[in-house]
Amino acid sequence: MAAALALAERTRGSTAPNPNVGCVLVRGGRVVGRGWTQPGGRPHAEAMALAQAGDNARGATAFVTLEPCAHASHRGPACAALLVAAGVARVVAALRDPDPRTDGAGFALLSEAGIAVEHGIGADEAARSMAGFLTRRRLGRPYVTLKLATSLDGRIALPDGTSRWITGSAARAHAHLERSRHETILVGRGTWQADRPVLDVRLPGLERRSPRRVVLTSRARSATGSPHLAFDAAGDESGPLVIADPAAIADLPGDHLLVEGGAATAAAFLAADLVDRLLLYRAPIVIGAGLPAIGDIGLADLAGAHGRWRCQDARALGSDRLEVYERIPCSPA
Repeated sequence: MAAALALAERTRGSTAPNPNVGCVLVRGGRVVGRGWTQPGGRPHAEAMALAQAGDNARGATAFVTLEPCAHASHRGPACAALLVAAGVARVVAALRDPDPRTDGAGFALLSEAGIAVEHGIGADEAARSMAGFLTRRRLGRPYVTLKLATSLDGRIALPDGTSRWITGSAARAHAHLERSRHETILVGRGTWQADRPVLDVRLPGLERRSPRRVVLTSRARSATGSPHLAFDAAGDESGPLVIADPAAIADLPGDHLLVEGGAATAAAFLAADLVDRLLLYRAPIVIGAGLPAIGDIGLADLAGAHGRWRCQDARALGSDRLEVYERIPCSPA
């Protein structure tokens, strides 16, 4: 399952509206097929693995990060049916598919064909890997990551706005890798006007994975005052999309949104409780007077700040440090 999860990561952020899934076929203690969902959502991971395995799929065990789909599409057959036809003996899945067209029907189809089915192994890791797909279906919006690159004292720039570079080359390269895993990237109007950031991916081989650019600005409001999506400059589709309110991200394409700045934009998303994940890059420098990473989020007391985030990962990136935090779901009242 760990191998299947690693394969699923290869196309995270490029398979919407389908989930990024990984599949490994094992027969006689040997891997006979590997697959992962391709960009655009097809072929599915199981179809790729079965094509690679050929006749070796018969009697094999399929380790897959999501329940095989049970619904046929004009884009391809149902993966559960493909596994049955290939003669797979056992299917081990991490998660049940929340898509109502499958949601247990894939497991049922496999079981009815005499295939042994297990699920739940690696469920937490799979949910993290497919967070965009799952968030879109549960909340109707993309999974939001807020990226902050700060000094030890929480500054993102000198008082005059100078910010190149707070972090070193290793941290910046990692940030570009994160960009490649998101369909869209967002900054505030102030950052866009001051820096005119390119917001692309500048890692060899991943340049085509640059996300769609979005700018948060109140000027995106229509005559009725409601937020909407529009293009930045007189219909120029090469320019960024503009939105007037964080809630408008529900209409953005894709299942993964990376928010990169600035302080007012970060505060707006945090205040709206729309941040699912924090990427905190910290450089071993102290700036003192300078621009803060986050503006006012309307916190009334410290008690309200506790119990909101858990550290999921921490590592050194050159002389800098990366900490990854996930939002702790609120308990039902």
